[in-house]
Amino acid sequence: MLRLLLLCGALGCGADRAAPLTFVMLQRTLVSKGSSVFWGNASLDGQLSHLLDGHNVTQVLPLEPPDAWARRQQDVTTYLLYFSQLVKLFSKERPINYTQSLCCRLGCQLFPNGTAHSFYEVTLNGTAFLSFHVSSATWERRWPGRDAVAAFAELELMKYPTTTRDLQHFLNTTCVDILRARSAGTGKQSSRSHTPLVLGLILGTFALLGMAVGIFLCTGGSC
Repeated sequence: MLRLLLLCGALGCGADRAAPLTFVMLQRTLVSKGSSVFWGNASLDGQLSHLLDGHNVTQVLPLEPPDAWARRQQDVTTYLLYFSQLVKLFSKERPINYTQSLCCRLGCQLFPNGTAHSFYEVTLNGTAFLSFHVSSATWERRWPGRDAVAAFAELELMKYPTTTRDLQHFLNTTCVDILRARSAGTGKQSSRSHTPLVLGLILGTFALLGMAVGIFLCTGGSC
C-alpha cells in the first residue's frame, strides 16, 4: 500500500483535487438585419447554474429564492430589450447586410492554495476583440489590423463605472466569494446575496459592449 501511495504521488494520482473551482459565464449575441439573438449560460464548479435563450433566462441551480429570481429575470429582460431596440434604431439609419457575432466569456477561478484568477475575454466574429485587465480595471484592444472598431468599443467601455470599477469588483471580489462559499460547503446560502450581480451587472455590461460596437458599425464602420 505504501508503494502504491508513493507511486501515485510520483505520477500525479488525484491531480483532479488540485483543479481550481471555476465560475464561468458565456454570452453570445448575434446581430443580423436589425435583429438581435441572445443565448448563453453560466456554470458554477462544473454545474450549469443559468441558461439564457433569447430574452428568457432560467435559473438552473436554486441560488435565489423565487421572489428574488423573478425580479432578476425582469432586470435581464429589460437590458436585452433595450439593446434590441437600439440595434433596430441604428439599422434603420445604416442597414447592415452581414451578420455580427459577439461572444463574451468571463469568470474566475479559485485554486487550492487560496489564490484566485479572474478573466473577461471578448471575441467578434470568432476573432479576439477585447480583454479586460482586472488588476487595473482597463480594457485592451485585441483586434488585429483594423483597429477603429475595437478602439471605439474600448473608448466607450472605459467611460462607465459599470464596465470598469464595478466589473473589477465583481471579478475580483464577488465572483471569488461565490467560489469560496462553494469551497466551504455553504455555496447555496452565501450565493444568494451575490447572484443578483452575476446576471444584473454582467448582462448590463454585455448590453453596453454590444451598444458600443453597434453604434460604430451602424454609423459607417466595418469589421
